[in-house]
Amino acid sequence: MQKREQSKSGGVGGGASAPPAKRGRPFGSGGNSAAAAAAAAAETAAPSTLLGPSLHVHSSFADQNNKRIVLALQSGLKSELTWALNTLTLLSFKEKDDMRKDTAPLAKIPGLLDALLSVIDDWRDIALPKEHVKVPRVRNLGANLLVTGFGNEYEALASNGTLPLPGLGSSSQEASVLSNVIKLRSSSEWWLDEDGLFNLDEEGRAERQQCAVAASNIIRNFSFMPDNEVIMAQHRHCLETVFQCIEDYLTEDEELVTNALETIVNLAPLLDLGIFSSSKPSYIKITGKRAVQAIMGMLGSVVKTWHCAAAELLGRLIINPDNEPFLLPFVPQIHKRLVDLMSLPSVDAQTAHGAQAAAVGALYNLAEVNMDCRLKLASERWAIDRLLKVIKAPHPVPEVCRKAAMILESLVSEPQNRALLLAYENAFAEILFSDARYSDTFARILYELTSRPNNKVAAARGVWGM
Repeated sequence: MQKREQSKSGGVGGGASAPPAKRGRPFGSGGNSAAAAAAAAAETAAPSTLLGPSLHVHSSFADQNNKRIVLALQSGLKSELTWALNTLTLLSFKEKDDMRKDTAPLAKIPGLLDALLSVIDDWRDIALPKEHVKVPRVRNLGANLLVTGFGNEYEALASNGTLPLPGLGSSSQEASVLSNVIKLRSSSEWWLDEDGLFNLDEEGRAERQQCAVAASNIIRNFSFMPDNEVIMAQHRHCLETVFQCIEDYLTEDEELVTNALETIVNLAPLLDLGIFSSSKPSYIKITGKRAVQAIMGMLGSVVKTWHCAAAELLGRLIINPDNEPFLLPFVPQIHKRLVDLMSLPSVDAQTAHGAQAAAVGALYNLAEVNMDCRLKLASERWAIDRLLKVIKAPHPVPEVCRKAAMILESLVSEPQNRALLLAYENAFAEILFSDARYSDTFARILYELTSRPNNKVAAARGVWGM
C-alpha cells in the first residue's frame, strides 16, 4: 500500500501529482485532430469574458422552483416533463471557465436524483427486453390521468369515445369516465403491455427514449460538479441504473450508454463496488462482479469512445484497495485487452494515441497493486514491446511516455521478471543514451537487471541466448 501511495505522489521525479481531473468526452470521441487543435487554440486565445453569448440562469432559480421541478418529473405528463428536463439541462450545463453562472448542487433540490432516475427507469421498463416473456408492472406515473401526452394515447382513447368534451359534465361524470378508461386499459392490457401486436406505439416509445437520454445527460452533467460527487457515488439506485445501461450496451441507445459510462468515470475515484452488497435498499439486482463484467464488455467493444473510457474507468477503480477483490479475478483479461489497445490499428492518429494513453494509464495503476499483477503483465505477450513502442514513437503526451517507463521499472523490481526483461537490455540502453527525459528511469532499470549478484545466470541467458 505504501508503495502505491508513493508511486501516485509523483514517482521518482518528485512533486505531488494532482488528483484525476474531471473529464469531458472520452478519448477518441472528438472530431479530427485539426478541428480539436483549432478549438484549443481559440480557447487559449480568448479570455473567459469574451466567450460570446451564453444562456443566463439566475442563481436563485433552482431554490425558487426546486419543488416544481421534482413534481414535474414525477407527474408523467409530457409537457411538464419536457419543461423540467429543459430547465435542468440549463442548470446542469456550465461552460469551461465561465464564472457568470452558478452550478446547481443536487443537495439544494431534495429528491431530484431519484426523480431523474425514475425517468430512465420508466424507459427501461418498456425497452426491448432480453427475455421473450415480459413481467407485468403496475405503472404509477400518470396512473390517475386520462392522457399523459406521450405518443398516440389521445387518438387511441378518442376512437373509443371515452374522452369527455371540454367544459361539459360534472365531477361525477369525470370520475365515471376515468373509471371507464381504467377498465379499457386493464381489459385490453393497453396500459401494461406497450409491445402488443396491435398496440405498437413507436412515437410514444421514441419520445420516452428521448426523455431518458436527456435525463442521463443531466445526471452526467451533475457528475462533473464536486458538490455532487459524494452524493452520487453513495447513491445505490444511481449506480445500479448507470451500470445496467452499460451492461445492455448492445441493445440500448448509444448516447444513453455514453452518458452512463462518463458518469461512472467521473465518480470512479470515490466509488466502492462493495456498495452493491451493502444494506442500502436495492432497486436493480446489480452485484460487484456483474458491474465489473459490464465494464469488461465495454472494454472489449469496438467503439473507440467506449473501450477508451472503460480502460480509464478500470485505472481509476483499482486505486481504491476496497475494489481489488472485485477486479483482481479479471486481471488476466484486463491485461490482454489493454495490451491490444496499445497497438490498436487505426487510420486516425488521434484515435490510436487516445487508446494508448488510456491503456498505459490503466496499466500504470494495475502494476502498483501487487506482485501477482506485475508477474502477469510481464508474461503477457507483446506487453514489453508495446510499452517500448509508446516511448520510442514517442507518444505526443510526455506523461504517457513517463508512465510507460515507470511500468517497466515496476516490472523489473520483481526478481522473477528479470530473466524476461534482460532480453530487452539493448533496447533499454538505446533509450538511456538517446532520450534524456527518461534516462534516469532506464538507468535504474539496467542497474536492477545487471548489478544484482544473483543475476549471473540471467545475464548469461541474455547475452548468449541460453
